[in-house]
Amino acid sequence: MLDGLITFFASHHAIRAEKVLGRVDLPVELVPGPKELSPNCGVALRIEYDHRDLAATTLAEKNVQVDEIIRYQPRTDAWNPGPPKQRRPRFLRRR
Repeated sequence: MLDGLITFFASHHAIRAEKVLGRVDLPVELVPGPKELSPNCGVALRIEYDHRDLAATTLAEKNVQVDEIIRYQPRTDAWNPGPPKQRRPRFLRRR
């Protein structure tokens, strides 16, 4: 389960980290970065939190700058904004 999150200072570090960790066979997923955790970069990397030490060491060896590594679970409640509103065709709109 990918329950860890690596945040970065810039998106090119996130993309490079995905490649570096993929080469050492760590399961990773590039995701949009939560704004409340890292306003610096819009991209983050999901990892298995138990592998955080190996990930941090590997990234440091390859000079990939990391903001922080944290345990992170995205929202799991049943919140759903619903379907998008349907717009009426232009000829049916009121004037």
